[in-house]
Amino acid sequence: MYLSLWVPSHNFRPSSLQLLSVSLVVVFYYSISAMSWTTKVLKLIVLAGVSVLIVMYLRQWMANKHYVFTKEDVAVLAKRYAGQDHDQAFSKVVVELRRKYPGHILPDEDLQWVFVNAGGWMGSMCLLHASLTEYVLLFGTAVDTGGHSGRYWAEISDTIISGTFRQWKEGSTKSEMYYPGDTIVHTVGEATSVQWSAGTWMVEYGRGFIPSTLGFALADTLFSTQDFLTMFYTIRVYAKGMLLEANTLLTEAGVF
Repeated sequence: MYLSLWVPSHNFRPSSLQLLSVSLVVVFYYSISAMSWTTKVLKLIVLAGVSVLIVMYLRQWMANKHYVFTKEDVAVLAKRYAGQDHDQAFSKVVVELRRKYPGHILPDEDLQWVFVNAGGWMGSMCLLHASLTEYVLLFGTAVDTGGHSGRYWAEISDTIISGTFRQWKEGSTKSEMYYPGDTIVHTVGEATSVQWSAGTWMVEYGRGFIPSTLGFALADTLFSTQDFLTMFYTIRVYAKGMLLEANTLLTEAGVF
C-alpha cells in the first residue's frame, strides 16, 4: 500500500477565490477576537458604573437615615464610669444602654467576649448592638498589643475606661497618648498605628457601612491565625445583632 501526499507543484498559484476565502477567514477570526475584547471592556465599564451607583446610593442613604445612637451620647455615658474597675464599669454601661435604648441591646445570653485579630494586634470584643450602619461594643486587651488601625468606610469612636491608648496618625512624626475618660475618633478613610497597654478597656461606637469593616476584622483569621471558630463566633454574634435590630424595627413599625 502506498501513501500518496499531494504536494503543490511550482506551477501552483492560488486563485483569487482562494485568496479571498483565506482573507475572509482571517478577518472573521480577528473580528471575533475584537468583539470578545470589546465585550469584556463593556462588561467592566458596566460593572464599574453599577458599583459607583451603589456607592453613591449608600452614601446618600447613610447621610439621610435616622440613627439610633450618637458618638457624643455613647462617649458621655462611658465617661461616667472611666477610671473604675472595667468589669463593673461595663456592667453599668450595659444597664444604662438597655434603659436608654430598649430593644437595641443584645440580651445577656447573647453577650460573648470574642477574640479579634486584625492589623497585627490582638484584642477582645463584646458586641452589644449591630446593624448595617451602626455598632456598639466593649473592647480591650489583657496584654500589650499594637498594629495597624485599618482604613474603614465608617467613623469609629472609643472612650477609654481603663489603661492607655497610643495613636500615631498617618503623615505625622509624633504619637499621642490617651487615658481613661478620653475619647478617640477614627474618621472615615483614616489610617493610624495603634498601641494599647495591658489592661486597656473601652466602649466603642461605629457608624458607617459596617459590613465593609468585616474584611479587615477577619483577614488575619483567614490568612494568619486560621482560628475559624473565632470567625464563626464573630459572624454569629453580628447576625444576632442584625436580627434583634430587624425585629425591633418591624415591631416599632407595627408589623408584629
